Amino acid sequence: MEDKKRSKSSRGRKKAALYEKLQLLRDVSNSSSSSMSKTSIVVDASKYIEELKEKVERLNQEIETLQISSVQNPLPMQVTVETLDKGFLINVYSEKNCSGLLVSILQAFEELGLDVHDARVSCSDSFQLEAIGGENIEGQVEGNIDAQMVKQSILQAINNWSESNEQK
Repeated sequence: MEDKKRSKSSRGRKKAALYEKLQLLRDVSNSSSSSMSKTSIVVDASKYIEELKEKVERLNQEIETLQISSVQNPLPMQVTVETLDKGFLINVYSEKNCSGLLVSILQAFEELGLDVHDARVSCSDSFQLEAIGGENIEGQVEGNIDAQMVKQSILQAINNWSESNEQK
């Protein structure tokens, strides 16, 4: 008789522990299911795990992109390129003065077949370039150039400039 009481109380403790664990799983996975059905909680938890895996994958891709751009752009420099109706808005910023960098960037524009329509440059304590580049006078731009191509060309010009300055 006493063995039956112990087994019933043991089963009761196990059931209570399982209930607590299911409640915790429901809370962690933000389960919208109000039922305490094991199946619905496990399904919700599985969906939550898949969402987390997708978020981790996106973060890994962002980290990889940042690592690639830091290899391509070894200086602490910001480069942004936006597409305009007829051309691009290019912003390049570095906290330190970069003597000769402007020439390298303008050469990159020329290689792409872009003319500078308007620009503001500051090279005193820092380097800052804001330029609007577009079709050259003949109206010809080499191929279909997009913002990513312009940015890659500018980053390459910065990299080449950086390497030539290191050799000096």
